[in-house]
Amino acid sequence: MTTRAALFALLLATAACTPGTPTDNGTAATLGTGIGVDVAGLNKGVNPGDDFEEHANGGWRAKTEIPADRSSVGAFLEVYNKAEANNAAIIQAALKANAAPGTDQRRIADWYNAFTDTAAIEQRGLSPLGAEMDRIAGLADKKALSAMLGANIRADVDPLNATNFETGNLFGLFISQALDRPDTNVPYVLQGGLGLPDRDYYLSDKPEMATIRSQYRAYIGKLLSLANITEPDARAQRVFDLETKIARAHTDIVTSQDIHKANNPWKKADFAKKAPGIDWDAFWNAASLSGQQDFVVWHPQTTAALARLVESEPLQAWQDWLTFHRIDEVSAVLPAAFDQAHFDFFSRTLNGQQKARPRDKRAIGSVNAWLGDAVGQLYVKDYFPASSKADIQQMVKGILAAFDKRVAALPWMAETTKAEARKKIAGMQVGIGYPETWRSYASLEVKADDPVGNLRRAELAEYRHQLAKIGKTPDRGEWWMTPQTVNAVNLPLQNALNFPAAILQAPFYDPGADAAANYGAIGAVIGHEISHGFDDLGANFDATGRLRNWWTPADMARFKASGQALVKQFNAYEVLPGVFINGQQTLSENIADVAGLTAAYEAYHASLGGKEAPVIGGLTGDQRFFLAYAQAWREKSREQTLRARIATDAHAPARWRAQTVRNLDAWYPAFGVQEGQKLFLKPEQRVKVW
Repeated sequence: MTTRAALFALLLATAACTPGTPTDNGTAATLGTGIGVDVAGLNKGVNPGDDFEEHANGGWRAKTEIPADRSSVGAFLEVYNKAEANNAAIIQAALKANAAPGTDQRRIADWYNAFTDTAAIEQRGLSPLGAEMDRIAGLADKKALSAMLGANIRADVDPLNATNFETGNLFGLFISQALDRPDTNVPYVLQGGLGLPDRDYYLSDKPEMATIRSQYRAYIGKLLSLANITEPDARAQRVFDLETKIARAHTDIVTSQDIHKANNPWKKADFAKKAPGIDWDAFWNAASLSGQQDFVVWHPQTTAALARLVESEPLQAWQDWLTFHRIDEVSAVLPAAFDQAHFDFFSRTLNGQQKARPRDKRAIGSVNAWLGDAVGQLYVKDYFPASSKADIQQMVKGILAAFDKRVAALPWMAETTKAEARKKIAGMQVGIGYPETWRSYASLEVKADDPVGNLRRAELAEYRHQLAKIGKTPDRGEWWMTPQTVNAVNLPLQNALNFPAAILQAPFYDPGADAAANYGAIGAVIGHEISHGFDDLGANFDATGRLRNWWTPADMARFKASGQALVKQFNAYEVLPGVFINGQQTLSENIADVAGLTAAYEAYHASLGGKEAPVIGGLTGDQRFFLAYAQAWREKSREQTLRARIATDAHAPARWRAQTVRNLDAWYPAFGVQEGQKLFLKPEQRVKVW
């Protein structure tokens, strides 16, 4: 998912997991009644103290089937489908408008028509790729290869939560402020080159990974065969062998998350000295960065190892690798056989999805991925009322105040550390609904009869948009998500938060529901994102987004000890037989869940103004708060999806995130949880990071 909208939804330090899908679970009947909780979705036969998530969602799960065109089902996709329906209406209006060429409405209509005109796609066949294939076949030497690798590089990802940034590119770029210089934007060089999601898919000795590897090799061969490439099986083996070597060079996900290991400033001249094997002058010239002198290399050892592979591996292997990936990248807009083969491996094999999404739905996603702000402007005008923005702003204000109050009262933290933390809270820039300035697509040519070209031109336009930031003062108000994205994000380098309009609707936020449910659902999301500024990653950045240690040694030791207690807690969760959550890999998200839920709870009680919360539907305010939190994480996933998340995701699967309630003292009396029950933790075992 190497697009601006899709990638950021998954790879930034986000609140969300993979979306679920809506079901007829009784939620609609409760909306607007004030309770804000799906009572019909409870499993009252399970004691909350033994399995709170099952108590909150077991009734829903028992009668919910995962749709064939989805790999999971849950609350996030319920909201996603609402947003998708709104996006569909926007696109249909653009199709009917017959807008003038050069307008955003015309770009939206032409992109959609190009993507959905499957008859024309079949007729064109592989002709849109002819020139690219010829250039790859005509590579004469490693200097030409270096230039092509540079020309293919793209910049549209954030390194803070991923390990493989570009599939068909050996490296990726991320443009943002320097880690230790918040006044200027620089390019970060990132590892890439793998077709599978992560290095462990190539290197793990688990039988299921070996099966995936075999199927991936077969997929490479099939795609090359469909493209009438000679010796497809031999070429597929070369591609796979090369990617296995790339995987061995890759930095693992936990190490990649260590920001201090990423701060490696290199001058342009350093690449030839520290990473010989690539003709770096040819590379940077083709990448339109010949004049750039300052870089930050996120994975220096990997960068050097990948450069050595360019030198040591046969040119033919690199040509086969480039050929496969350039075809695979645009398979969605190639003839149906290519599209189906891609689905069969990446969706069915890797994630267990049984059926492809309808073409029109995928077209909506493609429009949003590449013309996101054009759609977003129309989305907020039609579907995001000012009253919702004002309400969420008030909630954010209250949760920030609750977090600040907690920091001020921490008995173990030195006053100097507190002062820095509170300064960071006060300086957070919070965007609600939509950005203040919108992206221009004036330079992007979209043709109704050229879907492959549209993708290539959009990739290049995004790259140029990102390159234009280099050397400039960072815009702390820049958004990294579109308004129609169902997610939220903390941006450590900007000390900023984005809460897109699309997530600000039921069941996360319902203006007709009592405050308890809203604070338990969207309030916990808000608290989560605020808390990312103070998780094991965010706590390394100060109020300006500078990488700087603002902790006393004793405070940092106490903070790390709390984090390790949470690591141990999540390490014990067995997702599938013999498959456990990696507590270190998911630590940042787990800290944000604990701290965010705590801040949301305290803000909820502050919002009552000293009054007693009403009992609604037989549930107290605290019960509704915690149930709303757990129901916001309701999800049912296919086994393949769960395995993929455990291997690659910085988030724990949703079901186990819901169990975070066991760390809050208030949860115990709310549900009468007693010692001896499975989730019970003694007070001294409950993790309170903030």
